[in-house]
Amino acid sequence: MSEFEHVTVLLHEAVALLDIKPDGLYVDATLGGGGHTGEILKQLTTGTLYSFDQDDTAIQYNTKQYADEIAAGKLVLIHQNFRTLKSALAERGVTAVDGIVYDLGVSSVQFDDGQRGFSYNYDAELDMRMDQRQTLTAKTIVNDWPFNDLLRILSRYGEDRFPKQIARKIEQHRENGPINTTFELVDIIKEAIPAPARRKGGHPAKRTFQALRIAVNDELGALEDSLTQAIDLLAPDGRISVITFQSLEDRLVKQMFREKTTAPELPAGLPVLPGQFEADYTLLTRKPILPSQDEMADNHRSESAKLRGIARQ
Repeated sequence: MSEFEHVTVLLHEAVALLDIKPDGLYVDATLGGGGHTGEILKQLTTGTLYSFDQDDTAIQYNTKQYADEIAAGKLVLIHQNFRTLKSALAERGVTAVDGIVYDLGVSSVQFDDGQRGFSYNYDAELDMRMDQRQTLTAKTIVNDWPFNDLLRILSRYGEDRFPKQIARKIEQHRENGPINTTFELVDIIKEAIPAPARRKGGHPAKRTFQALRIAVNDELGALEDSLTQAIDLLAPDGRISVITFQSLEDRLVKQMFREKTTAPELPAGLPVLPGQFEADYTLLTRKPILPSQDEMADNHRSESAKLRGIARQ
């Protein structure tokens, strides 16, 4: 296996929000290169950390990286999508935890592995699966999904300015044979977008590739499922910190946190005891925490990152 190089964004800020108890139970919902896992392990003494990842590369790498902690029972690696959070922990006798961290999006390793098909900068099979065990790939979506479904995901997940033109152009090209590679798709996208628009706003394929990746991995559905479970799993004073990298994820996290931290509206004049109808959760971040200028200068992928947190009362 190649060296698993990954620069963890907002590393210390995300872990600091969890306010680690040395004897607590914690979850890293997105193991990746093990950055947050390593930082949490440093602060645990008799506590235990459960780290999830659906990507076998991440599991293999961290099994070697943290072999001593695994042997000591301090770290448990779980090769599953984080939408199985509750059931996977219950299987291991855990029904409440003191903190959960999420670092969303695609890891640098997945982007930089040209064979995974995540990046428009490398020519590879149209894959984009975070979990190599699943059958749905970007190639399947591009070649088999009907126009209306393509239009829907490009509009909703890519927030693209030209979703109809791109979907039509894909439809035209696949009539002449399958679209197999990332560069084939990039050429089709460029063909669909008006020339003036191609010269502005970064790579013309960026939003389409984002949309396909989200659809292949059901990222937003999985996040909503997992975060619902995570909020419910928190012990009293337990905390969740979430790092997002694009507006759809951030909006979802923001809305879910707001719903949980807003007290129910009651009819005027209804007598209540103090604290009787207060929300069970509080926001740790009124506004998202952003990377510092130094971090953004050192790692351009951190520029879109936002960190939000919530705590149980």
